[in-house]
Amino acid sequence: MGYRIRPLTAALAVVFSAPVAYAQTTLNEVVVNAGRIPETSTPRQIGSAEIAAKHAVTRDTAALLQDVPGVSLYGAGGISSLPAIHGLAGDRLRITVDGMDFIASCPNHMNPPLSYLDPTNVSKIKVYAGITPVSVGGDSIGGSIVAETRAPEFAAPGQGLLAKGEIGSFYRSNNNALGGNVGATLATESFSVSYTGAHSQADNYKAGGNFKTTTATGRPGHTLALDKVGSTAYESQTHTLGFALRGGNHLVEAKFGYQDVPKQLYPNQRMDMLGNEQKRANLRYLGQFDWGMLEARAYYEDVEHFMDFGADKRFWYGSNSGTGATGTACTPIRFTGDPSGTCAAGMPMYSTSKTTGLNLKAEIDIGANSILRLGTLYQHYTLNDWWGASGGGMGPNTFQNINNGKRDRLGVFGEWDKQLAPQWMAQMGMRYERVSSDSGMVHGYDQAIAPITGTGGSMNQTRDAVAFNTSERSKSDNNVDLTTLARYTPSNMLDIEFGVARKVRSPNLYERYTWSSAAMMAAMNNFVGDGNGYIGDVNLKSEKAYTASATFDLHAADRHWEVKATPFLTHVDDYINAVQWSGATNTASAANATNQFVVLKYVNQSARLYGLDLSGRMPLAKSAFGDFKLTGLLNYTRGENRDTGGNLYNIMPLNAKLALTHQFGGWNNAIEVIGVSGKHKTSQVRNEIETSGYSLTNLRASYTWNKVRVDFGVENLFDKFYYLPLGGAYTGQGRTMSLNPTDGTMSWGTAVPGMGRSFYAGLNLKF
Repeated sequence: MGYRIRPLTAALAVVFSAPVAYAQTTLNEVVVNAGRIPETSTPRQIGSAEIAAKHAVTRDTAALLQDVPGVSLYGAGGISSLPAIHGLAGDRLRITVDGMDFIASCPNHMNPPLSYLDPTNVSKIKVYAGITPVSVGGDSIGGSIVAETRAPEFAAPGQGLLAKGEIGSFYRSNNNALGGNVGATLATESFSVSYTGAHSQADNYKAGGNFKTTTATGRPGHTLALDKVGSTAYESQTHTLGFALRGGNHLVEAKFGYQDVPKQLYPNQRMDMLGNEQKRANLRYLGQFDWGMLEARAYYEDVEHFMDFGADKRFWYGSNSGTGATGTACTPIRFTGDPSGTCAAGMPMYSTSKTTGLNLKAEIDIGANSILRLGTLYQHYTLNDWWGASGGGMGPNTFQNINNGKRDRLGVFGEWDKQLAPQWMAQMGMRYERVSSDSGMVHGYDQAIAPITGTGGSMNQTRDAVAFNTSERSKSDNNVDLTTLARYTPSNMLDIEFGVARKVRSPNLYERYTWSSAAMMAAMNNFVGDGNGYIGDVNLKSEKAYTASATFDLHAADRHWEVKATPFLTHVDDYINAVQWSGATNTASAANATNQFVVLKYVNQSARLYGLDLSGRMPLAKSAFGDFKLTGLLNYTRGENRDTGGNLYNIMPLNAKLALTHQFGGWNNAIEVIGVSGKHKTSQVRNEIETSGYSLTNLRASYTWNKVRVDFGVENLFDKFYYLPLGGAYTGQGRTMSLNPTDGTMSWGTAVPGMGRSFYAGLNLKF
């Protein structure tokens, strides 16, 4: 029987309980703008204490946002979940890392911005889930996530040389995940050098319960063992080297980052990431003046990305080992009953990108309890995406998915914060961005060079390439964001924040410039994990979102208890959705196919999203045995297609979390209960898979003394089997290159199972 959340009961439980307590962290800020008025907007901040508590639980930085009201996670690779705010995910959010705007350079979005940070290198994260100020928005419609690594530290006056560091490690039993991290700082009063590094790896994880087989993904007459969920293993290492120099009220900082991911497998994609290397440099100036603050930043990022079939996708069916066309040894997947075996040839796919960015921001005290923020941004992004010849119709030439793609942003903003009265704060802002994109001519596997002519070709590659090459590919959008926000504080026990906003996002390069209607090629372009194939549209318009939101914050004067409620409504014009597409006629399908994977083309439609976030916390008891508290969280989001009357894709169903926490001396313990309703309002055009409701129980404990911290606990205590509501379609094993294989090795209809019971432990030592 599926687990069901009763909305009224869950809401009352949250109201009379408690979001997870907000940890306040004092950072070693170099420049402090004394006397400034508070900002009207109040983002949810995840501090270093909350982050440290998750180090042993996850190496997915996006998972640090799980306790933020309104945030859910699209399932992806083990360290690359995609955060969603109120049903809007991916490039619909602006996500910055130390002020840098990263772009996922992959047709499957396997390298999203937060995947370049290990949780142990994150100092704090701010999440703007309601009305986003224009100063932190831009080219997004769903909100903003601002992640920061550790601020530079300096020796105190007269201290001499500051030398400090830390070392940590973790282990999780379910998938044999293990790893470690190190960090060190050496500093004088004016100069600081620091290093942080981390490594983690994991095998495929096990599903819960005694679930062993499924007929949905097995070849007819055979069974496929799912005690381990295929294509969920990963390995990653990250490094950051920082230098900082300060003098008076001025700081100059340089950070250099490097990440290497030799393997991250994907259970909801037809390909796996078998190589991703990122190099980045980030230069920053921060200065305090009599009139306010000035910040300037210049950054550069270089990404080299490689995809192919991992071991679980190499073997189509059978139980014998074999060797693929590229010479890579095949590992058989877990089918039984078939003595033969066929090893899939490789399908190498490459992406390279370069990003250069410049940001300039000023915060000016203009008197009369007012602050003016001004800023400008420039970003230049280039992308090449090509697939080498590998036989079996994939040749004899290289397939150009995106050739010399570019996307430039040039933006300016102005934002005004004012304390109108002791009880009233107001903020108004306007942002303008010109987003320009272009792409060179392309050709398919069966052509050698562009331009080409003709009408047919293998899998209509010639027809589609000619149509793309003769189209007007240079596009420019003039986007205007507007925000009005107010905060009213009628008493020391109530805050009300409310506002309206207009936000605009231009299509990304994959939405505009992927061009082949062939099922095999389209299936390799998919960044939502639904198993379908996607075709771009050069003529897509920018998405324009209109949002109204309010937050009612009722709390004790000293905030030892609080309850927050945030209703929201967003209407999106020109929402980038999709329609089923016929490759044979290169037109929209006359009728939608059901119960199978399909090819879709991006189109502009109209959408509406609305819902409610509830969160709270309260003390239960304080005794000789410690302090007991209750925290709670409830989220509800509904997404509708206003053109067709259907549902939007991958909307998290009603969900809630309750936690009983205990603190005694150095001990911090918690029992968490998570409940998720069944997902039944699904996207019909995508043939989205429904999932049943479920509940999970987690136990957590930690002990801290002096400079040593030990964490341990168990996730999914009762080893429940469940499917991830936002995990997409299971394509983790078998013949993934074919859209709907006739041998049944990867049939439509199975969602990605969640992880079963897992014990974890972590150790961190500071010195």
